[in-house]
Amino acid sequence: MDLLSLSSTLLYTAFVIYLIAIVFFAATVRDKRHEKQFTFMNKLAIGLTVIGLLTQIGYFVTRWLGSGHAPVSNLFEFITFFSMMLVVALIILYSIYKLALLGLFTLPIVLIIIAYASMYPRDVSPLIPALQSHWLYIHVTTVALGEAILAISFVAGVIYLIRQVNQEKSTYKTKWLEVVMYGVCSTIAFILVTTSFNMMNYEADFVYTQINEETGEETEAVLDYHLPAIFGLKGSELATDGRMDALLTAPEFLHGDEAPRKLNTLVWSLGVGLLLYLLARLVFRKRIAHVIQPMLKKANPELLDEVCYRAVAIGFPVFTLGGLIFASIWAHEAWQRYWGWDPKEVWALITWFFYAIFLHLRLSRGWHGERSAWLAVIGFAVIMFNLIVVNLVLVGLHSYA
Repeated sequence: MDLLSLSSTLLYTAFVIYLIAIVFFAATVRDKRHEKQFTFMNKLAIGLTVIGLLTQIGYFVTRWLGSGHAPVSNLFEFITFFSMMLVVALIILYSIYKLALLGLFTLPIVLIIIAYASMYPRDVSPLIPALQSHWLYIHVTTVALGEAILAISFVAGVIYLIRQVNQEKSTYKTKWLEVVMYGVCSTIAFILVTTSFNMMNYEADFVYTQINEETGEETEAVLDYHLPAIFGLKGSELATDGRMDALLTAPEFLHGDEAPRKLNTLVWSLGVGLLLYLLARLVFRKRIAHVIQPMLKKANPELLDEVCYRAVAIGFPVFTLGGLIFASIWAHEAWQRYWGWDPKEVWALITWFFYAIFLHLRLSRGWHGERSAWLAVIGFAVIMFNLIVVNLVLVGLHSYA
């Protein structure tokens, strides 16, 4: 337990170090007339990022020693590991291109991912038989690294689009960029809402009748909410005094007893995210991308386009190894088949095909610049759908996470 406590402390420390590093990366995005001071800030920013990574590696090692197995077996562990691999990818590509903007835009995503992971249970539990394999560790680590490098292409693509898209008039390009900004606001809203109600120890229990599909036997079950219930399960009754009853019944096409709670969290995130987005628009009186654009005037668009492509060129083969080849070997060891059309497997294949098409269009059709950047943004949305929706909503063999 001492090691697990230490691992949590190290993860929190890494979070703070990354936050400080963002400040120094931001200090490099300005007039470079004072070259020595600029160079010092740049070195300090990347140095802090490396220290943060070493601290997070310390979290990983101490949690491994404390739990007795590699900490990649549930969503909290995988997402924190993914954030660590994102920092590794950042350092690798920064060492090649020396582009401070990568750090300024990537580290906030790392912080959001770590905060998102903290919303899931951190308890260490015994591994089920399917997880007791070294191939699992190889599969998960290479998938996380591959997706992290691919995520850098998203960062470079977003920077490129914000810099290049004309913000003086409203077009379909500016509107889609604002959709991306709204997605960021909704992710931040999810963290703020869940953290706030967790700090208030909010919990509301709803009692309902659960029917066994095989035997037809009826039993009483409880669905607990940690956010005020907007959507509830049909036929359920509030059993906690002083809490808000569900305002609406969840649509019938949503299957599973926990579907209303998941829909409830989604609606809270999107709703509060919309409020954050509208508040930002009200304060700045212009589109969020328009506010950011002046800070990126000195960015080299050709270099950003190159980073966007190179990240895919490096990340794609790594993801191929982890998401398809190593995953198939582990699947055969765990379930005695290489492929089973499990939702997670299907979306891994969709992700692979998408980035294969990206490289084909880039190399054979000459898709550079804006078109390449938009593909990088869509690709990251595919990765996030696989990470969040497939894990939490769709039922499959990977649902143990």
